[in-house]
Amino acid sequence: MSDNTKVTVERTIEAPVDAVFDVLSNPERHLELDGSGFIRSVDHADRIQKVGEVFTMNMEGDHVGGEYKTDNHVTGYAKDKLLAWQTALAGTEPAGWEWLWELEAQGPNETLVRHTYDWSKVTDKKLLEQLKFPLVTEDQLTDTLGKLAAAATS
Repeated sequence: MSDNTKVTVERTIEAPVDAVFDVLSNPERHLELDGSGFIRSVDHADRIQKVGEVFTMNMEGDHVGGEYKTDNHVTGYAKDKLLAWQTALAGTEPAGWEWLWELEAQGPNETLVRHTYDWSKVTDKKLLEQLKFPLVTEDQLTDTLGKLAAAATS
């Protein structure tokens, strides 16, 4: 589902909620989940354990002219239920877009995963024009969920 400020996809994954959360809360594993093709590697990251933490990723994309780093500021955390972060170019404050992961156990071995890419809080008109949101499409987010399913069940 998408509107003009966010895209949400969901999928039931045949894995326990703690296994899915374990993959998502480890930035070292985000490269294998990336359906956008922007992530190259982790620059600095520990397992996500609370709101306020920051992890840094090495990225690449034409939208910023090649290689860049992002600082990802954790804005939501509830073990086995929720992870969220706002992304910024390294060394800057977030401009308002957020990645949200919501998990719901559907029994002992199934998890409903809802993944939202939300840029509704971006107010900088120049940035909105430059980056042409959404940078990541609904199909790419769906691909990410498929990769998460593979990672959580392997």
